[in-house]
Amino acid sequence: MKKRAMTTDKARAVRQRGHADAKVFARLVGTNYENDPQAKKDVIDHNGDAHSVKSGQKKWQIFLYRKKRFNDYEFKKMNGIGELLQKCVDVFPEDRADYLRSKVLYKRQLMQHMIAIKEGLKNVDNLNAFIYKSLFNGGEVQYLTIKQNTHFLVFWWEDVVEAFEQVELDNSKARREGETDAQKVLFRYKGASIGEIEMRNDSDTHYREVKFWLSKPKTIQLLRHTIQKFQPYKNKAGEELPIVCYGKAIKRFKP
Repeated sequence: MKKRAMTTDKARAVRQRGHADAKVFARLVGTNYENDPQAKKDVIDHNGDAHSVKSGQKKWQIFLYRKKRFNDYEFKKMNGIGELLQKCVDVFPEDRADYLRSKVLYKRQLMQHMIAIKEGLKNVDNLNAFIYKSLFNGGEVQYLTIKQNTHFLVFWWEDVVEAFEQVELDNSKARREGETDAQKVLFRYKGASIGEIEMRNDSDTHYREVKFWLSKPKTIQLLRHTIQKFQPYKNKAGEELPIVCYGKAIKRFKP
């Protein structure tokens, strides 16, 4: 059965929950919430470092970009990955009606680029650069902070980038009649999909866009398995807050 796209109302509710959780984290650490939809940073701590606060239950949309976004300098430094992502967009005609008339033709053309992206990301330097750009916008953000149940889990960017070296790269396989191989790049951890790069062509609003998403539970599993040292966070008064710092964040994230 084909997955149904998230409705506008549901997407709005998800964003609102995310904003609310970021505000809670900001209050806990005694700083301000940054509501900038064009930026990755949500909270600036007392050290001047930025946190991308992730909420949600199942998955996060890390980016949804049109072709011009892959002109960013960081994408151009990835030994051809940025250019391949642009080629994925260029496969599809500007008029979506033309695509709908010949879906199989365009999907077959997409295959070669998705395979090339998968092979390119098997290079650890390319993968590191891709995760650094996607999650931290090339240095705009220093921490990935995840709301998990009643606590916030805080990870330093270097630890996160290194953790993703444990993922395996693959391409999707057609499972039903009418589907086409290699329409996605799959990120796998312990045999399960942790995330995907895919094209969004499902509506006139979202057409010729590249989407990268990550599974929240699988990402947490990856980070906890690879960054095993952790410590509760305390404020200046010595009170333990519902915040847990992992790896390098233990020494770097101070009240």
